[in-house]
Amino acid sequence: MSEFTGVTVTREANIYYDGKVTSRTVIFPDGARKTLGIMLPGDYDFGTDKPEIMEILSGEMQVLLPGAQEWTRVAGGQRFDVPGKSRFQLKVATVADYCCSYVD
Repeated sequence: MSEFTGVTVTREANIYYDGKVTSRTVIFPDGARKTLGIMLPGDYDFGTDKPEIMEILSGEMQVLLPGAQEWTRVAGGQRFDVPGKSRFQLKVATVADYCCSYVD
């Protein structure tokens, strides 16, 4: 899906790591929530309460998911799933455009 219709977008940005990671929250009529954002090159550590589906729209990164011993390369057109109540690490190699879906 390249376009969302009939949604609410929050005006204020979510800003992390001194502005190197930013996103906007999109709320759907059924209450589902996604964030659309950009990550600049760098190393990041994130935590999540809810399970997430991270779709990488463009760019490239390495991800270390909970319990994994090795980093996995993820690039534009790919996705990875993050379990709820966990932490994951990213090594972003190039500017990355992403869509994060929160799973209930």
